[in-house]
Amino acid sequence: MRTSVRIRPEVQADYGAVFDLDVAAFGGDEEARLVGRIRSSEGFDPRLSLVAETEGRIVGHIVLSRIVIQAPDRDVPALALAPVAVLSAFQRMGIGSALIRAALTAAASIGYGAVFVLGHPDYYPGFGCVPASGYGITAPFSVSDRAFMALELVEGALEGIEGTVV
Repeated sequence: MRTSVRIRPEVQADYGAVFDLDVAAFGGDEEARLVGRIRSSEGFDPRLSLVAETEGRIVGHIVLSRIVIQAPDRDVPALALAPVAVLSAFQRMGIGSALIRAALTAAASIGYGAVFVLGHPDYYPGFGCVPASGYGITAPFSVSDRAFMALELVEGALEGIEGTVV
């Protein structure tokens, strides 16, 4: 990264800036509204909503939210990674990668066992993500096998679990 960037937990005072960031990064407000729905859901863990800040300006954001794998015999807690956004002027500087690594580290330190992401199949494997189908876990909707990925934060966390993420 060429610019000094600080990654920290998002606070309520950041919500407006994060909304604007998501609109700018994604070219519309769909993801920004998704973040709002996540924040107001039971799946929101504020320790897993992080911002990247440089010179007092929020230039990136990531949120992991609690989800469940519905297996035949039980529900297994896990996390979903989405969305992650970086302002275009700050892309290709490692900020998105730093946000992802920081969020995964925070999730592991809290005690979560696995994270799921629907994303670019050539990008997320760089963080250790593999197709979730390899664990026998599917998305609740039709999606490319390569794009729906899982990452065990704890080795063996997904072993013997088959089901659908909800």
